[in-house]
Amino acid sequence: MTLQTEEQPQVASLELNRQMIMILDFGSQYSELIARRIRETQVYSEVLSYRTSAEQLRQLSPKGIILSGGPNSVYDAGAPHCDPEIWNLGIPILGVCYGMQLMVQELGGTVERSDRGEYGKASLYIDDPTDLLTNVEDGTTMWMSHGDSVTNLPEGFELLAHTENTPCAAIAHQDKKLYGVQFHPEVVHSVGGLALIRNFVYHICGCEPTWTTAAFVEEAVREIRARVGDKRVLLALSGGVDSSTLAFLLHRAIGDQLTCMFIDQGFMRKYEPERLIKLFDEQFHIPVQYVDAKQRFLDAIAGVTDPEEKRKRIGHEFISVFETESKRLGPFDYLAQGTLYPDVIESADTNVDPQTGERVAVKIKSHHNVGGLPKDLRFKLVEPLRKLFKDEVRKVGRSIGLPEEIVQRHPFPGPGLAIRILGDVTEERLEILRDADLIVRQEINRSGSYHQLWQAFAVLLPIRSVGVMGDQRTYAYPIVLRFVTSEDGMTADWARVPYDLLETIATRIVNEVPGVNRVVYDITSKPPGTIEWE
Repeated sequence: MTLQTEEQPQVASLELNRQMIMILDFGSQYSELIARRIRETQVYSEVLSYRTSAEQLRQLSPKGIILSGGPNSVYDAGAPHCDPEIWNLGIPILGVCYGMQLMVQELGGTVERSDRGEYGKASLYIDDPTDLLTNVEDGTTMWMSHGDSVTNLPEGFELLAHTENTPCAAIAHQDKKLYGVQFHPEVVHSVGGLALIRNFVYHICGCEPTWTTAAFVEEAVREIRARVGDKRVLLALSGGVDSSTLAFLLHRAIGDQLTCMFIDQGFMRKYEPERLIKLFDEQFHIPVQYVDAKQRFLDAIAGVTDPEEKRKRIGHEFISVFETESKRLGPFDYLAQGTLYPDVIESADTNVDPQTGERVAVKIKSHHNVGGLPKDLRFKLVEPLRKLFKDEVRKVGRSIGLPEEIVQRHPFPGPGLAIRILGDVTEERLEILRDADLIVRQEINRSGSYHQLWQAFAVLLPIRSVGVMGDQRTYAYPIVLRFVTSEDGMTADWARVPYDLLETIATRIVNEVPGVNRVVYDITSKPPGTIEWE
């Protein structure tokens, strides 16, 4: 992951973020994870491009800077380098893997290709247990991933720790508060990693734990009110944790100025649309404009079997319905989007109004995975969650009263059941899959397994197989069960659920769902497979 170059880094404006750590990204797959780990210490953090200048960092006044890892070798032509003036800012800096090697080379040391690379778990032997490595146990496991090593330290640096294959596994220039580690303390495999991060954040940088859920909610409500004023805001509600949390937060801030629109495209799970409307409208008194577009969407993908074409047509239809209904319900000045911080890191899909300087929407980031809204349908954006990771959104949702059934809801694809039916999507096949999916959810909940799984769902295949039921031959559809465990959805493993649970689900589906005579279990991990089948 490499960030887009930005003239000015986009940093959260909340007052509570004055206690913050900035991460300069050199293309590491773990940069986002570093930010998440720091936030676990209740200190705010953001990821910026490695091209961010020393002057920009000085204006931001972070308490500390972390240089991420990266795929390059620091001695290669064209390898990314940061502004050399950052070493003179007087701000504590921690270099991780590539970041440590860059620090060493820039300040006069030597980095060379190792005779033996080091990948995976390694025991860390501590030579200086103070400061950065306080409370990190000698011999603890850390995660290594490098083919280069530091062979000569710059002047003023000292050795803090080593491994069997890496003499310089942790280093420090105590006077200048410059630190480097060859391993990745941010990954879960590094047993003492979080303790090291806490040492850097609290003891070396002097941060205070101000990044709390309560503080975020208070400041976000204040910012929403200041930004929106007395204008109207439109939110496309999906029923997922992001849009639901956003609805609750906006309603707390601006009340009836918010209009929630739920477009029922007919691909939701059984009883979900009705449950969503009832929950928001009757229980929490947040009015939702229900748009019944089921037949429109079904007609739009009739006969379509290619999964990408399905997504494209569903997205196009969503845009069409959204445009029509927003004009009917409007006018609106603001469009609320459930943009999260990973979206901000990975995307540069923003537009700026040349007259006002405000971000405007020419695309909608939603559960529907759609492309862009028409350019003449322009709103100013309000994105209160754009500073948060997914786990932080769940905490916020829970703190403002969102029901656990939504807070803990498994990820659900934007095109819904349409991409869990391989081949042509018909009303008959939708009903079969809804019934099978309902049984899966009921039994997973009954077994207490729901919260141990990242996702658990059913897939309908466009084939039929022979079976026998009641001494009669059947020719019916198979259902595939897909249960996976994961931390973030980037990788996933098939879930080792008890055979008794699988047997119960399979028996119920075959007995209770007409048109199904066979149930199979997908034991493919990601990679090489994906979580969804389409």
